Amino acid sequence: MKKVYFVAFIVFAAVLAHSLTAFAAEVTMMSTKAVEEALSSLLPKYEKASGNTVKTIWDGTTVVPKRITRGEMADIVIVPAPVIDDLIKQGKLVNGSRLDFVKSKVGAAVRPGALRPDISSSQALKTSLLAAKSIIISAGPSGIHMADLFRKMGIYDALKPKLKQLAPGQQVGDALVRGDGDLGFTQISEFLMIKGVDYVGPLPEDVQYVTLYSIGLHAKAPAKDAALTLIKFLTTPEVAAAIRSKGMEPAF
Repeated sequence: MKKVYFVAFIVFAAVLAHSLTAFAAEVTMMSTKAVEEALSSLLPKYEKASGNTVKTIWDGTTVVPKRITRGEMADIVIVPAPVIDDLIKQGKLVNGSRLDFVKSKVGAAVRPGALRPDISSSQALKTSLLAAKSIIISAGPSGIHMADLFRKMGIYDALKPKLKQLAPGQQVGDALVRGDGDLGFTQISEFLMIKGVDYVGPLPEDVQYVTLYSIGLHAKAPAKDAALTLIKFLTTPEVAAAIRSKGMEPAF
């Protein structure tokens, strides 16, 4: 008799497991690397609570929209707000789905063991830039801002011989750790996720640049309903706290 009960229990458990699996979904999130450190440790909590799984594709800020435009599929996309708007105009993302997510500032860092420059004011920053042996900037919004700032300061030509702008998807922090340069500028969150890099601090407020990253829902999202639950999770107080811990501010 016990054997019959045991067999019945196994059959019931198998049916239950199959039912739960049938309702589970895989959500694909393609996102800028700027928020990778803040989100990676929290996504397993969403998976456990929802029963869904999350496939993450982390790439450069300028690369993600190109991949979506080429036709690569992702349920949700996280890139700068103007890029979300452009992808909506292209019909790649759902109209009205833009959700402002994170505000990220630009900071400076140096290679391990290098002297920390004075960037406490715009004039101090200018002096430190001219004194630096080599400078690294990203291919993303922060790199574009820094190049424009150098021009506004009137020092672009003086810095050009020692200025290196990385290819899309490459990390300024990684380049500093490798010794490819002495002084680097990029999103603060990206510096905080690189072990070994010596983070100096944010740019002075009068020359600071804030990137607003937003979330968008793909127009052909294979797992739309599950994607909406992930977006809801990304706007919880726990995620907001994680965002702040990585040098950014929640925008929701």
